[in-house]
Amino acid sequence: MGFLAFLLLGLIAGAIAKMILPGKQAGGWVLTLILGVIGALLGGWVGGAIFGTGLEEFFSIQTWIVAIVGAIVVILIYQAVTKNRGRSHA
Repeated sequence: MGFLAFLLLGLIAGAIAKMILPGKQAGGWVLTLILGVIGALLGGWVGGAIFGTGLEEFFSIQTWIVAIVGAIVVILIYQAVTKNRGRSHA
């Protein structure tokens, strides 16, 4: 898979993951792209290590499943890390 195809995969996987998760997630399309790409990398790595599947082809359903699941995990971690950043403790 080419670099631009991987970026598109990350953006779409991140957007789908944001739609699946309940509540409102912060960030625009750039943050969605970054978290989606990181999630796709994570999903591809874990999928390859555990199930023997990874990010082979752009139009493969396995590629999309591992990318979306990885993006969900990364978005949940991002939300947990940034949850209390905006609040002031006065």
